[in-house]
Order: sequence, then structure tokens, then C-alpha cells
Amino acid sequence: MSRLLEAVALSKHFVLGKKGVFARQAPVLRAVDHVSLTIETGETLGLVGESGCGKSTLGRLLIRLLPATEGNILFDGVDITALSAKAMQPVRRAMQIVFQDPYGALNPRMTVEDIVAEPLLIHGARNDGETRAKVGAMLDRVGLSARIGNRFPHEFSGGQRQRIGIARALILRPKFIVCDEAVSALDVSVQAQIVNLLGDLQQEFGLTYLFIAHDLAVVKHISTRVAVMYLGKIVEVAEKSALYAAPRHPYTRALIAAVPATHPRERQAARARRAGVSGDIPSALHPPTGCRFHTRCPLAIARCKTEEPVLSGLLGGHQTACHLVPP
Repeated sequence: MSRLLEAVALSKHFVLGKKGVFARQAPVLRAVDHVSLTIETGETLGLVGESGCGKSTLGRLLIRLLPATEGNILFDGVDITALSAKAMQPVRRAMQIVFQDPYGALNPRMTVEDIVAEPLLIHGARNDGETRAKVGAMLDRVGLSARIGNRFPHEFSGGQRQRIGIARALILRPKFIVCDEAVSALDVSVQAQIVNLLGDLQQEFGLTYLFIAHDLAVVKHISTRVAVMYLGKIVEVAEKSALYAAPRHPYTRALIAAVPATHPRERQAARARRAGVSGDIPSALHPPTGCRFHTRCPLAIARCKTEEPVLSGLLGGHQTACHLVPP
């Protein structure tokens, strides 16, 4: 399996407000802080973590919807970090995104046909019968119908709108798609349909996904590997089966323990794994020193408060950023 995308020490810091008269510097929110990861061709990398940990920001950085503060992004062997808008245009055909909100992601004043055709027109296609035929075929492929092309987004349910968003993302036949909480706003039954659709499309078109979600059950179903993010940092990366069966980082254990269990023994074990983890995620404006999880970790030692752990382990294997886990 070849490497499609690589992030190297990638950071995104947002400067909040302006420097005041008596302030030494404006406050900085460290949404993503020196993140390195790889995504292999044809795989689905699940990205999980609490709200506000930087998952969506990282997804947008990888496809250059946001400029990086530091670090590099390599896509298909090319460093795209500093490419101009003109140089990025052919690259953008190969990377797309499906947004979380199927209600806000579609222009309410455009017909479905125009929404799905827009990427083709931006990239030089003619507004002719051939383009409309491609749009109709893609609508059919995502479980809708070419006959709905002249209707508007408000006429459809949330699941149908998300299918329209998927059709728009696929119309340029990309290699890589960021699914940013693509099913979290949908009913559970509709979530299953969309996840199954994404799996079928991946097989048919040879797609590679970054699947961002907070629902670990959904991530377990669709992902090949899983990366766990906490307060702007990746703390664990592993194959799906290894991560769910034997999580190494205390934060990962707490996340998996928080998944509702059906059997009494499973519930008791989950409570035991979750014991000791309390409090809210700290502010990214003032992240803790050392390991960022040490303020909530029941296993923290003195070293955790002063020395930041490095993500270590076999590249492409099980990697963990924790002083208590042997490298």
C-alpha cells in the first residue's frame, strides 16, 4: 500500500483579537499543534476525540482549506503546503470534503443539478448535456435519481441532502475525501445507510478517506486505522482491531470505555477503565505543560507534568504518546 498523504509537524494557531496596549502579545489558540500522520492509499483513517480537540481543523488543513501555521503537507509525493491558488487547482480535483451539516453545506438558491455540477464547471467543463448526464449518473449512484435535479435542497431530508453532498464531492472523481462528521447530524438508521454507501463508493472508485467522528462505534465499523486526538495532539494511532482490543493511552481507554455497553460484565469493565478520568478538556489557549492529558489522567507521574511525550512506536503500526507506554 502506497502513501497518499503525509502531514509533518503540522500546526494551526489562531491569533485571537489584537495585541492590547498593556498586553505583551495577543492570545493564541493552538488548535492543531505539531501533528504528524500518514494516510495510505485506499484506507480509511478514523480520527476521533472530544469536541474542540482540533479534528475538523486538521481535516481542513490537510486539503488546504486552511493555511498551515507550521509544518508540511505531502499529497501524492508533492509538497502542497505553499502552492499558489493556481498551482493548487489541479490538486483540488483529487481532494474533496463532505461537511457535517447537510442543511448548511448546500446553497439553498441552487438546484441539486447545479450544486453537483458546480465543481465540474469550476474546473473547466462546459454547461452542456454531457455535464448534466454526468451529474444525473452520480445522483443515481448515491441512491437518489437524476429526476430530482431541478429541485432545491429544502425539499429533501437530512440523509438525502448528505447524499447530494457526497455526489458533489465525487463528481470530480477525487482520490481523497475528508468526511468531517459526515453522519453525526443524522438519525441512527440513516447513519448506517450513509456509512454503508461510503464503503461501497470506496470500493468502486478506489477512494481514500479521513473519517472524522466522535462516535467510536461508527469509526470502528468503517475505519482501517484509527488516530486519537486530544487538545491539538495525536496521542495514539493503531490498526482498528489493535486499538479497540488493547488501547494503550489512558485517554484512548477512557474514550472506548465511554461507549455504551450492553452486557453487565462489559459495563462493569468499562466503569473500571473510566475510573479516575474527570474534568473537562483544558483550553487550547492555555494548554497544560508536559503531557496535555496529565490534568485528567489517573496514572500521571511527575514527568508527565513537565516533559511532553513523543508519538513513538512502529511507523504504520501501533504508536502512542505516553511516558508510561514502552516505545
